[in-house]
Amino acid sequence: MATLEAKIVHTTINRDWREVYAFMARPENMPRWASGLSLGLTRAGDHWLAPGPLGNARVHFAPANDFGVVDHLVTLEDGTKVHNALRVVPNGDGAEVMFTLLRQPGMSGEQFAGDASWVEKDLATLKSIMESGKDR
Repeated sequence: MATLEAKIVHTTINRDWREVYAFMARPENMPRWASGLSLGLTRAGDHWLAPGPLGNARVHFAPANDFGVVDHLVTLEDGTKVHNALRVVPNGDGAEVMFTLLRQPGMSGEQFAGDASWVEKDLATLKSIMESGKDR
């Protein structure tokens, strides 16, 4: 497979990166800020099920780690796999959250731009939750 066009979508959060990571690394928190998972996640063995317009997706999350990696592999019902690279890194006394968005085969430029806007909105929601202390 050829490499895919990529766009890094990021935000700065004025909160200790370890606290941001701890919140983000709990799959049950993702529906609070990741609108694509707004219908929730249900644990199913070693993965999570995420209902959506294309059916139930299986989501495998990176194990807990000391590096701020919150990657997750989404497998759609048709077998399509989408790797979502999500990182939290220290930025001074705060955190930088970065999502690597990959333009999937067959995706138009408009769809790719729309996905980037969606991720920006989700990261803004995460920032609001973390900076307001509503993560508790």
